[in-house]
Amino acid sequence: MIFLKSVRCNGILFGPFNSFSQRRWKKPIVSAQTRLESRTKDLKLDKLMMHINKLKTILNIHQLMAQRKRGPFVSVQLMSRWRNIVGLNVGMGEFLHKYPHVFELFVHPLRRNLCCKITQRMRDLIDEEEKIVKEYEPELVQKVKKLLMMSKNGTLHVHALRLIRRELGLPEDFRDSILRTHSKDFRLVDLEIVELVDRNESLAKAEVEKWREKEYVDKWLSEFETSYAFPINFPTGFKIEGGYREKLKNWQRLPYLKPYVSKEVLRVRTCGGIERFEKRAVGIIHELLSLTVEKMLEVDRLAHFRKDFAIEVNVCELLLKHPGIFYICTKGSTQTVFLREAYSKGCLALPNPIYVVRRKMLDLILLGRRNTRSLEDLEEIKEERNSSVFRTNVGGRRDGDWVIPILDSYDQTAFGSLGDINDSKQPFDGCESGRN
Repeated sequence: MIFLKSVRCNGILFGPFNSFSQRRWKKPIVSAQTRLESRTKDLKLDKLMMHINKLKTILNIHQLMAQRKRGPFVSVQLMSRWRNIVGLNVGMGEFLHKYPHVFELFVHPLRRNLCCKITQRMRDLIDEEEKIVKEYEPELVQKVKKLLMMSKNGTLHVHALRLIRRELGLPEDFRDSILRTHSKDFRLVDLEIVELVDRNESLAKAEVEKWREKEYVDKWLSEFETSYAFPINFPTGFKIEGGYREKLKNWQRLPYLKPYVSKEVLRVRTCGGIERFEKRAVGIIHELLSLTVEKMLEVDRLAHFRKDFAIEVNVCELLLKHPGIFYICTKGSTQTVFLREAYSKGCLALPNPIYVVRRKMLDLILLGRRNTRSLEDLEEIKEERNSSVFRTNVGGRRDGDWVIPILDSYDQTAFGSLGDINDSKQPFDGCESGRN
């Protein structure tokens, strides 16, 4: 009889039948998902994105409330049905109670149910943003023209513009107020395609060119170093591996086809063709983010511009390859890309008027339930005004009171003349006068 013995080593069972088996070493997979998980996080931008998601949720609720034409308020019971539409992970009533500076809750005087409406401060900020958007219409026209000049054929889908309407600062009716009104600049070829009529070469200058000129003048760098370079700002804690600086230096010097240059056929198989093709895609995305209000955009919405801008690459993987230029934030239901050079300490370095108004909205949301005593005082004043009634002075007449009695002949004989009544200090009572 033969007794078989097995030995367990590091969790693997070895015996006479598998003594020659070996574990193969598997090469770690490097993909966009693994790079996204192992990236160096920017805590300030992540925190900012969390607050911006709250603001987007509140603005979506306001838009749903504005569609109700019965009045400026909506019952909380009806608003609870919007929870899945807005994307809340808590109850609607709990969410409304968190922001008393934005939502005003009250009991309906007739139906006696809990209702909600937007506070006056928040409504003023929303109206102010709409007013600024109308005032800056010429600049918005230039933005749309620059986007069309970057496209391959001078055309863009209106649906793609509608997806990034708020990021660009366009009004809701931009199709009629901008595209149709400025017929000298745009032409609607189809219901969903807009074409550039006249190309303005004075606008064919990317925002990064201003930084390159400043670097060339201030730091006395050569044109070879700055002509195709991008500003690099690594997040705190970023580990630079060996040889990375040399690769980055060579990539900064690599020439590429700039966004507003007339499109030519770029041979990918030529020397440096792939790198030049990807660098051109980096330049187009950099310019697109520079045209937005808050220098940020959802990654999924960039995919709608891939064919029009001829950047048919994996956008997420391209953004992760350049952590000094872009930062992908995963807070919320979607991925958002930030332009790193535009932010300093979690705020926009060069704010614009639309951004300033949205920042005020964000500050109003960040108050939470703080400073609610002023709101309570305002409510008490409103209640006093609504419940105030004019009462007669029982103790006597006051200065400025006019008493005009209406008396018949019987009352006049009982009381005497009207002058006697005015001279007396007794209060006037028409019901008991002379009836006793």
